[in-house]
Amino acid sequence: MTEGTTTSAPAEGVDTLSRLEQEGEIAADYLEGLLDIADLDGDIDMDVEADRAAVSIISEAGSRDLQKLVGRDGEVLEALQELTRLAVHRETGDRSRLMLDIAGFRAKKREELAELGAKAADEVKSSGEPMKLDPMTPFERKVVHDAIAAAGLRSESEGEEPQRFVVVLPA
Repeated sequence: MTEGTTTSAPAEGVDTLSRLEQEGEIAADYLEGLLDIADLDGDIDMDVEADRAAVSIISEAGSRDLQKLVGRDGEVLEALQELTRLAVHRETGDRSRLMLDIAGFRAKKREELAELGAKAADEVKSSGEPMKLDPMTPFERKVVHDAIAAAGLRSESEGEEPQRFVVVLPA
């Protein structure tokens, strides 16, 4: 197939899956180059989760070296994710929602945030009063919103970046 032509897939899901797999491949190549430049050891794991490409950098030798790529509170990880999304965009022409995890930082953070959301939902159920949480990144807010919805309550995001926060609403 020549560049610029498209074919219609038999099912929308198949087309989306192959597009997300392509995003993962481009991201993996970009990140492997980054690891080589930084002289860091790490394996790249690719997956498709919740309708987005997910790429993880993991290390068997311990993640101390990879912690440099996570940074304080995931700040370097966020920047690398954005750079990786830009690399995918440059290759595909499409905006990417790719998620990057390094040394299990996001997976651990996801567990902590799901617990925070569940506890906040319990408190709001008990008190009947809305509860404002501390400012969070978009990733963090999404995890908290999902946990609150799983607990049977509603939530909203309020404020302006980077001070945007979740408000848990009573039933």
